[in-house]
Amino acid sequence: MTAVRNSRPSRITLGRGSLIALVLVIIAIIAGTTYRSDTAPRAGEQAKFDPARYGAATYGPKVVPAIKGKAVDIVTLGKAIAGDTDAAGQKYGHRAGTGPYSYAVTLTGTAGSAKSGLLPVEVPGIGKTRVQVQIGPAINGTALRDAVGFIAFGQFVNQVDYADAGTALNNEVKAKVLSSLDVPSLDGKKITVVGAMTPLSADVLTVTPISVEAAS
Repeated sequence: MTAVRNSRPSRITLGRGSLIALVLVIIAIIAGTTYRSDTAPRAGEQAKFDPARYGAATYGPKVVPAIKGKAVDIVTLGKAIAGDTDAAGQKYGHRAGTGPYSYAVTLTGTAGSAKSGLLPVEVPGIGKTRVQVQIGPAINGTALRDAVGFIAFGQFVNQVDYADAGTALNNEVKAKVLSSLDVPSLDGKKITVVGAMTPLSADVLTVTPISVEAAS
């Protein structure tokens, strides 16, 4: 007689011990698995640069004290720049590579009428040199970043982040200094300004302020 084979697939039955072992293996796999957000940096990668966080962490605690500590009277500095730009830069300023020098400055003078985001200041002893203070809404340049001496390109991943760092510091000026500044009320008043500048010539000195106060 020919035996009839069962066409149904054989069923594998796990004993209680095997089932427990399987569960333990699954638990171990889950426990050893690390879940990472798609936005988290991968191993060896740097976190994405956050300009706003950088500005908040750097401006008040580091940049403001550095500018105040290095500030040179703008009359003294203006005369030095007019006499010998390189000598003035080496003595009072800071620059990266072969770019223009940036300076921390202080000035006292009479404010004029603001126009096109600039507040002219008549500074005694400065001669024909035009002095003006950036008051926004746009703050141009990277004088704050470049004048302090401790912020360098090598600290950033690329040129974009380096540029964004300068913009972030300017944004802090707008938020911390200029947002509460009553510019029209300064017209004709004696003021003292502390800030930074990157002059391209000795004829016009444009300052990015970290403080604007009534002069005593």
